[in-house]
Amino acid sequence: MARVIEMSREEFEACVADGLDLVPTELTELMDNVVVLVEDDPPSSEDPELLGLYEGTPLTERDSWWAAGSLPDRITIFRNPTLAICDTRDDVAEEVAVTVVHEIAHHFGIDDERLHELGWG
Repeated sequence: MARVIEMSREEFEACVADGLDLVPTELTELMDNVVVLVEDDPPSSEDPELLGLYEGTPLTERDSWWAAGSLPDRITIFRNPTLAICDTRDDVAEEVAVTVVHEIAHHFGIDDERLHELGWG
């Protein structure tokens, strides 16, 4: 059985921040009303191996009704499933960066099929 990488929540959050820093400024400036969060585990109804989750209305689906009182979109990165699949701290940083980009892409309306085609699955 593989050993789970030990990393504090603060260290993991720093990996998420580093992942966000890898996203080009031109894209982060286009992100609208979205928050990025870290949780230890996915909701119990979700896949226990889920690494990240986008919840909201993609930019491509927003129209005039959207802005009136809409809560921020949520991108959540899940710490424990990520640590469970990684062998090293460098693996964690790389996996988090891929997950952050993947979930941000959903904010821009890119679906899983297209992300897999682009190598960000």
